[in-house]
Amino acid sequence: MRSQQRRVVDPALPAGWLNGEIAVVGLARSGRAVATLLARTGADVYASDTGRDKTLDASAAALRSEDVDAQLGGHDLERIGRASLVVASPGVPPSAPPLATARARGIEIVSEVEIALRLLPNLRYIAITGTNGKTTTTALTAHLLSALGHRAVAAGNIGLPLAEIALRPEPPDWVALEISSFQLHDTPSIDPRVGILTNLSANHLDRYATIEEYYGDKALLFRNATAASHWVTNGDDVVVEALAEAAAGIHCRFSIRGRSDAWVDTSRGMLEVLGEPLLARGDLHLIGDHNVANALASALAVLLASESHRTPQSLGAVARGLRTFHGLEHRIEAVGESNGVLWINDSKSTNVASTEVALRGMTRPTVLLLGGRHKGEPYTSLSNEIRRTVKVVLAYGESAPIIEKDLGSIVPVERLGSSFADVVAAARRAATPGDVVLLSPACSSYDMFENYEQRGREFKRLINIGNGVRRHTPVAKREAKT
Repeated sequence: MRSQQRRVVDPALPAGWLNGEIAVVGLARSGRAVATLLARTGADVYASDTGRDKTLDASAAALRSEDVDAQLGGHDLERIGRASLVVASPGVPPSAPPLATARARGIEIVSEVEIALRLLPNLRYIAITGTNGKTTTTALTAHLLSALGHRAVAAGNIGLPLAEIALRPEPPDWVALEISSFQLHDTPSIDPRVGILTNLSANHLDRYATIEEYYGDKALLFRNATAASHWVTNGDDVVVEALAEAAAGIHCRFSIRGRSDAWVDTSRGMLEVLGEPLLARGDLHLIGDHNVANALASALAVLLASESHRTPQSLGAVARGLRTFHGLEHRIEAVGESNGVLWINDSKSTNVASTEVALRGMTRPTVLLLGGRHKGEPYTSLSNEIRRTVKVVLAYGESAPIIEKDLGSIVPVERLGSSFADVVAAARRAATPGDVVLLSPACSSYDMFENYEQRGREFKRLINIGNGVRRHTPVAKREAKT
């Protein structure tokens, strides 16, 4: 019996996709959301995941109530090979057997974002991608849109699947859409009101054969560019500028090094956007120049998104939004201080470039927690900042041998296993009053945790168990300035 919530097939989905069964590969949050969305539009859906745990069991049960045939513990490759369409979750690598089977049979593969965009044809959204800074920029963009009085949400790779937005009875006025390179690869209809490219550096070399392939997927942000498109790019990043140069549309840039469409007038300590003074640097409660760049990118994109956002009243609202934004959990988050040691959670740093950003601002001797699942990047590029401030590296998880090999001649490296409690205990032993303990792994979390959020929460839990850690204060924040 069909679910009572099932509705008529939406014409936004191509007929060919509905001429058979749609296979959804991966049943984490985005997979569950898109399978539900497809079922409610009238599609026949088969969904599968190799995992088997309580969370996936609950997802499968919920999907079965939507008339989705949900399988855990493996994939039926023959069934996937007969599908009319395959929807891939971003965590599923292209080499995975279900996707390899689909490609071999000539079956189109799309992302959850693609399905949601098709079913939200009038959605107004600002798309944000880049190697680092995109999550903060996405959250801040949604915050600024809300400050302007819009019903706005942050969605996509930031954690809330766009398919969940499409399931709501009423969509928001605006969406700030974080989109990864994996999602861009499989989202052919991406066409934002404004697109932001924050920066580019080597990343995901465990999944891409070359850095050029990774950059190529980032360039897909511009795949549907027209003369009416608006793009916000990092004028300080030559790779970004080269990648975006050929895209049609109106190009605006942000810079922390010199005058631009959005920049910092250091002589006055003022953030300026489109020729208008917006906010004093001291009123921006975010640590580090990289976050100033994120704020400039967000403000510039929001002002470009609509002419109504550029009135004096709207500029005042955007300034208030910048003033009231206080950053994100797991991103250079000063958690607390105990016995003169400051503990910082930067679990969101899952690549070497992001960890380098965190290290640049450390002004106290630093105990660096580095490790997890290796992503193909050498850790030697951290050498200069490590020499400047790091007293010891605690290397853990699958990548520990590689970290020791890359950095052992530069700094003392203590190699640990895969017990995070042991890692935190080692950090306590190594740190002395006046030090910083910085969790900035430069690796993914998947060898030990479900995601970087779980890693960051476990870090905070372990350091607060009976050890007198007091909450971070403004003084500590200044000491950890990055």
